[in-house]
Amino acid sequence: MLEVQNLDVYFGVIHALKKVSLTVRDGEIVTLIGANGAGKTTILRTISGLKKPADGKILLFGQDITHTSSQGRVRAGISQAPEGRRVFSSMSVLENLELGAYLRKDKQAIAADLRKVYDLFPILSDRKKQAAGTLSGGEQQMLAIGRALMSRPKILLLDEPSMGLAPLLVQEIFAIIKDINSTGTTILLVEQNASMALQIANRAYVLETGSIVLSGTGADLMQSDEIRKAYLGG
Repeated sequence: MLEVQNLDVYFGVIHALKKVSLTVRDGEIVTLIGANGAGKTTILRTISGLKKPADGKILLFGQDITHTSSQGRVRAGISQAPEGRRVFSSMSVLENLELGAYLRKDKQAIAADLRKVYDLFPILSDRKKQAAGTLSGGEQQMLAIGRALMSRPKILLLDEPSMGLAPLLVQEIFAIIKDINSTGTTILLVEQNASMALQIANRAYVLETGSIVLSGTGADLMQSDEIRKAYLGG
């Protein structure tokens, strides 16, 4: 579904991504793990069209989208729930969700998708008239994911969905990610909680200082001594 080929990205003179290549197949959960500053968020922002690569290609269903606008990528089927949630705090929960569907004109299907988001996150239905900025961190994360789903993506990019959440909420969010995937949405997940991410991932890539240094199935990487020492606490 998604193929990244030899991606080079710079921030000024800093070489943030160095010949990064990865693939995400239809129906998979693929996770990127690595320390802070490794380049995980930069990969997602480049796939989304928010950061321009110096070199390399991004293919979606075999089509080159390297120079497609971020809006065009949403139309093509890419949507992102960004790091830090970035909800529109003064707008209501419902207005945030409606903004997720801003490129769509199919009102009946939008209404149906809104009901699906409420089924997935019942608390958002209860608080649909509430200002998004007054929600808890976990509720804002649910809203960010729900908003991304409202564009009806083929591939959902999730950036640190467990950041700052209590352990029980982390488990809930990961269970919901599995549910979303089971309904047919492919997921590329960036996550600091390597243990949780590898448990649900079909495949994973390990990023260090802008380069992919290891890849394999989630189960294989969970058993890797190197990964356990670096990311799993032993």
